[in-house]
Amino acid sequence: MKAISLTGIKPTGTPHLGNYLGAIRPALDLAQQYEPVYFIADYHALTTVQDASLMRDNIYKVAATWLALGLNPEEALFYKQSDIPEIFELNWALSCITPKGFMNRAHAYKDKVAKNIEAGEDQDYGVNMGLYAYPCLMNADILIFNANVVPVGKDQKQHVEFARDIALRFNKTFAPIFTIPEPIIQEKSDVIPGLDGRKMSKSYGNTIEIFLESKALKKKIGKIVTNTQSIEEAKDPDSCHIFALYKLFASPEATESLATRYRAGGLGWGHAKAELHHLLEETFQEARTKYFHLMANPLEIEKILDYGAQKARLRAKENMEKIREALGVS
Repeated sequence: MKAISLTGIKPTGTPHLGNYLGAIRPALDLAQQYEPVYFIADYHALTTVQDASLMRDNIYKVAATWLALGLNPEEALFYKQSDIPEIFELNWALSCITPKGFMNRAHAYKDKVAKNIEAGEDQDYGVNMGLYAYPCLMNADILIFNANVVPVGKDQKQHVEFARDIALRFNKTFAPIFTIPEPIIQEKSDVIPGLDGRKMSKSYGNTIEIFLESKALKKKIGKIVTNTQSIEEAKDPDSCHIFALYKLFASPEATESLATRYRAGGLGWGHAKAELHHLLEETFQEARTKYFHLMANPLEIEKILDYGAQKARLRAKENMEKIREALGVS
């Protein structure tokens, strides 16, 4: 029996290249050696997305993206978090053994407090309990299926550390029910540059969406910030945001070839952007066709998610029965 890898995806907007490189591609690659579990974390998204129509659209976008890029619902568990009530039951049980200090140390809460203090606001201004207590729900997401590994970026390692601590606490207090999860750190997830050179992020407004139509993609790439060097001048590929993105998708041979053209001179920024545009078109053209087909047929997406929910609930219910027995509430 294969060990289990688990990946959660928040439906908070249109997936972009940073999501693909930092989360989607690595998580799909893990299916070669693990039993994969992928879920759409719609209840986590409620902390910021509080418009029903927008939430539904985001869920469809996220589901269509993963399916278009290769997620096989026959070989993986793929479901919406909201379709598995056992997750929320476990969330409460775990919250009863989770120290408040854990919540105080959670990165999202600490960042919000720091920004409030900097702005001269009360430290808890705009903080809802979903934001404050989200680590408990995340622990339930991970532990309900006894995930062995959770792929995360370096800035998300704390999520898995919390789940480990709570699993150990539960196992010692009640019964050895939970597998102790391990993080798989995605080293490159913090260095994917956006249009302005900062980390690609919706919060910075510097993203390139995965499935932009060709003209829109070309226009977006045209906004990548460059310096004022002329076409004739030799250029340093390692200090160029265009090249930094290009090498994340290109073969080693293509990467070295373009780097040589940079250093030789005669390559303008328009030429470099055209190379990136061509590469991204080549990389995502087939998947883009599937994505837009799914988005035009949301009933197909719902059917796949319902199928995944049925499979996931069978396992969640079985595990929850053992948890209830350990708690003495069965």
